[in-house]
Amino acid sequence: MTQHTQPRTVTILGSTGSIGSQALDILSRTPDLLRLRWITCNTRWEDIAEQVRRYAPYGVAIRDEAAWKAFREACPEFSGPILCGDEGICEAAADVENDVVLSAMVGFSGVLPTMAAIRAGHIIGLANKESLVSAGSVLVPALAAHAAKLIAVDSEHSAILQCVVGERASDVARLIITASGGPFRTFSQEAMRDVTPAMALRHPNWSMGAKITIDSATLMNKGFEVIEARWLFDMTGDAIDVVIHPQSIIHSMVEFVDGSVKAQMGMPTMLLPIHYALTYPHRAPLDIPRMDLAKIGQLTFEAPDLERFPCLQMAYDAMRAGGSAGAVLNAANEVAVAAFLDERIGFLDIPRTIAHTLEHMEHLDHPSLDQIVAVDEEARRMAHEFTARTLRS
Repeated sequence: MTQHTQPRTVTILGSTGSIGSQALDILSRTPDLLRLRWITCNTRWEDIAEQVRRYAPYGVAIRDEAAWKAFREACPEFSGPILCGDEGICEAAADVENDVVLSAMVGFSGVLPTMAAIRAGHIIGLANKESLVSAGSVLVPALAAHAAKLIAVDSEHSAILQCVVGERASDVARLIITASGGPFRTFSQEAMRDVTPAMALRHPNWSMGAKITIDSATLMNKGFEVIEARWLFDMTGDAIDVVIHPQSIIHSMVEFVDGSVKAQMGMPTMLLPIHYALTYPHRAPLDIPRMDLAKIGQLTFEAPDLERFPCLQMAYDAMRAGGSAGAVLNAANEVAVAAFLDERIGFLDIPRTIAHTLEHMEHLDHPSLDQIVAVDEEARRMAHEFTARTLRS
């Protein structure tokens, strides 16, 4: 990034999560390229306090009021602004001093701050895929209106972006998103009835937060990525495929109209796509393990089994339905995953909860952002009721 004389100012929404903490590591390695502005969290004020001492941000925003009060009491020496609530996080996201906003909050909570960053005309490094899943029809049109830009942080979408740089959009024929298959790729339907949260949290290749790890085990994460790719790269569902690639070395591929296919490869670490998003469109040195193909030995591929992993099919269906379907899909999934992690429902009850909620929610063809927020709340209520009945049955 020799083109930049001044470091880019970076705000990290969700700094205490897996993506956020890795981003802070990158910033600490590259002070000549990137400078920290705001960090935010939901409830983990102790982690924020440690990050304040270690990384010295300009300001802090904490969504939960009790956590905000605890942080203020624990860190009286911090002289920067300390904001509270959704409004505080949105204010940090919209700060005029931001060059890049890394949207790394978990779940639907990332939608409003991402929109705030868009309306401020910022570059947004998007790790919060739920924003586009739930509200892509609102967020994407707002990009052009406010001269903002989304840069994908997911390894799969970063791979696609790297493959299409320098290519004409009209020459792209198909996106091929790879998936590890998760820990239960070879499990029968019967065996998955006995899956526990501890089993599902042991991902074979990636180290991620609990929610996304469960989504990877159900393949819902891959379904979300299909919907996200539709918005990021303006593609139809028929032109977005998923292939199981257990080694997680090829992060995604792009097929062009002449039949040529580009693949982006690398070791399974999120440091690379985070770093690429923060420095895009340039590349800068990054100290990560290098790939040794001879040691890896082989790369294998197989089609996903939509009967054993129905969440992926539901995501395709929601994408084709459009409107409010993505918001319902995401809300029901968040409720179901939380119930599974709390051991209130079984692993196979996750897709059952989502299917029930999608079936019974009223569909809106062209929802506004306020309507999407209302749909999210109602879908959560319905999914909570279903998981409660599942627990009692």
